[in-house]
Amino acid sequence: MRGYACLLGLALVSALGCGGSVNVEQERANLLAADREWSQNTKDIDRFMSFFAPDATVHPQGMPAVAGADAIRTTFTEMSSAPGFALSWTPARADVGATGDLGYTTGNYEMTMGGVADKGKYVTVWKKQADGAWKVVEDIFNSDAGAPPEEHVMVAPGTLKWDAAPPSLPPGARMAVVSGDPTQAQPFVLRAQVPAGYQVPPHWHPTTENITVLSGTVALGMGEQFDQGKLMDLPSGSYAAVPGEMRHFFMAKSAATFQIHGMGPFAINYVNPADDPSKQSR
Repeated sequence: MRGYACLLGLALVSALGCGGSVNVEQERANLLAADREWSQNTKDIDRFMSFFAPDATVHPQGMPAVAGADAIRTTFTEMSSAPGFALSWTPARADVGATGDLGYTTGNYEMTMGGVADKGKYVTVWKKQADGAWKVVEDIFNSDAGAPPEEHVMVAPGTLKWDAAPPSLPPGARMAVVSGDPTQAQPFVLRAQVPAGYQVPPHWHPTTENITVLSGTVALGMGEQFDQGKLMDLPSGSYAAVPGEMRHFFMAKSAATFQIHGMGPFAINYVNPADDPSKQSR
C-alpha cells in the first residue's frame, strides 16, 4: 500500500511538472508577434506606451538612459514632434528563456527626424507580466552610421565657418558649427553672434540646450509671453541650461557671442506660430 502511495505521489509530481512546462517555441512566436504589433503603433502614443513595463529603461545612442514609463513618454513625444518624424522597425529574431518569462527580440529600424534619415539595429528585452502579457523592460538601439568618435576636439577661431542663422531664427544672427552635426540625432556645439537688441520671441526646443556666454551680455526669460521684467542678464562667462520644452525668450543687451551645446537635431518651436520667421516673407 505504501509503495502504491509512493508511486501515485511520483505520478502526481510528474504530471504537475509536465503541466508547468513551457512551450518555448510558442513563446518565441508570441514575442515576435508582440514586437510586430508594437511596430505598427508608433503614431499612437498611448498604444505605443502600452507595450512598456512601468519600470522600463530605454538606451538611445549618444544620450543618457531614459528610465520609467513617464520619462520615456516625454522623450518619445519630443522626438515624434520633430518635423517629418517617422519610425518603423522589422523584428528579425526572438528568443525566450527556459522559464518562459524573459526573452528578447532583435531587428532593424528606420527613422526620419528633422529631415534626416537613419537606419540601425536594436535589441529589446521583454518580461512576461502577471497577466501573461509581454512588456518591454529594456530597449537599446544604435545607428549603422555610428556615433561621432570620442576624441578631443580643438577648434581655432579662424577656422570657424560663419553663416547666417537658419530661417527659423530672426534675421541678423550668425552661426558656426564647432563640432557635431546639429541636423542629426547626435551631440553638437554651435556658436552664435547676435547684434545688440536682437530678440527671439517665446519658443522652446525639443531637448535641453546648454548656453555659455563668451562675450557681451544676453538675457533670458521664462514664460509664454515676452516680458522684459522677467529677463535675467547673463554677462560674459555666464552659463544657462534650458530644459527641453521649457518656454523661454531671448534678448541681446549688447552685441554678443555665445555657445550652445546639446543633442540634435537642433530645432526651435515658437509658442505663437506667427512669430516663426521661416513662415514670414523677409
